[in-house]
Amino acid sequence: MENFADYNVWGGFLLVSVLLLAVITANTLKRMIKPLHNSLIPASVLGGLILLLISVLYKLIFGQEMLETYFFGTNGWSNLEIITYHSLALGFIATTFKSKKAATSKKRLTEIFNTGITTVSTYLLQGVVGLSISIVAAMLVPNFFKAAGVLLPFGYGQGTGQALNYGNIYETEFGFAGDKSFGLSIAAMGFLSASIGGVIYLNILKKKGQLEELAAKTDMLSASDIQGSNEIPMQESMDKITIQLSFTTTAYLITFLAMKYLSMLIPGMRSVIFGFNFLLGVIIASLMKAIIRNLTDRHIIHREYINDFLMTRISNFFFDLMVVSGIAAIRINVLLDSWFVLLVLGIAGFVVAFIYNHFVAKKLFPEYKKEQFLMMFGMLTGTAGTGTILLREVDHEFQTPAADNMVYQNFPAIVFGFPIMLLATVAPVKPYMCLAIFAGLFIVLNLILFRSKIFGTKADT
Repeated sequence: MENFADYNVWGGFLLVSVLLLAVITANTLKRMIKPLHNSLIPASVLGGLILLLISVLYKLIFGQEMLETYFFGTNGWSNLEIITYHSLALGFIATTFKSKKAATSKKRLTEIFNTGITTVSTYLLQGVVGLSISIVAAMLVPNFFKAAGVLLPFGYGQGTGQALNYGNIYETEFGFAGDKSFGLSIAAMGFLSASIGGVIYLNILKKKGQLEELAAKTDMLSASDIQGSNEIPMQESMDKITIQLSFTTTAYLITFLAMKYLSMLIPGMRSVIFGFNFLLGVIIASLMKAIIRNLTDRHIIHREYINDFLMTRISNFFFDLMVVSGIAAIRINVLLDSWFVLLVLGIAGFVVAFIYNHFVAKKLFPEYKKEQFLMMFGMLTGTAGTGTILLREVDHEFQTPAADNMVYQNFPAIVFGFPIMLLATVAPVKPYMCLAIFAGLFIVLNLILFRSKIFGTKADT
């Protein structure tokens, strides 16, 4: 056993502590500095940028990578990527365990379906634009990776976790050096796009008198929000949050075993399979939740063990950890040769997400167009959390269906979006073919999305 005084023992803990300290520091700065507060930039994003800046300054002053020092066990970069990878899946698993009320009316189901199609259509549009830019860049920049632009929909549409996953696949399987940092940089630019674009749009609404001021208040939770009926008590022989974490980690353990078995059956897809850890985790958690619900309905289990309030806290913790670690893991030095392409991709991702989602919200969600737009734009440049932050500025109590649309759209989005994930692994080999398929799928999905406008069918009511 290693000496407990060795930094190899302490490095991982010190790294996580610094990540969380950066988030707390960022949150304090947001409260103290009005422009930062008004920017709506999440504290986790700002915390990651602070650590990124400190790392750059440390390298300039001491000539050494800060995260590769003994203080972090000499492997801080790798640990940051590992934290980002696992936090993505654990956050989604905890979210999946939460109970969800099903939508009932045909109109609501149609709006949820349309929201899911909009999500995937935006991915495809970002994929078309991103892949086109990287193909052109490969003609102008020596040795540039043609498929790099495919990371745009993953960085903007799905955040740091997926950007890292596919960046890792491109780097390990196809030799694009620095692609993990390239993907993480796109994700960071996505958060900035959501913050800057969201603030600009909110200010426009404010000048037009369409935005009510949200009075500063402390959110009050009732006892029923924390402790549901027939639930196990908060403290018994095992603490309630321990039980929630046990469900989450058990689902992830089963996910690992499933991925291990699948990779043995299809060894050539090993990296891709393990890149889908979050998706398989959602499937396993859904199955576990269905089994638990079935046993409860049959009165084999007599108490409610899953608590939505605590599962939300767990998922939010992992998502915050994912974002701050993902941005801090960006290696600036490997991006110096491609910074211009990266900037062009970031600006293009912002523009197409803004224009397309504003058009869709205006045409298909006229009853709450600004709420739907802000939610979708925030989600498709940052994360669901960013979308929620922007939405709350115009829908303080979530009275419009926009928030529910964001939750339930995941089901149609996964079904229609799964081919994109598979195509992304083919793009490095056949970029032109993938570009054509992305464009074709975008046209098909928009025919489905605007079916009532194009074919004259009546909207469901």
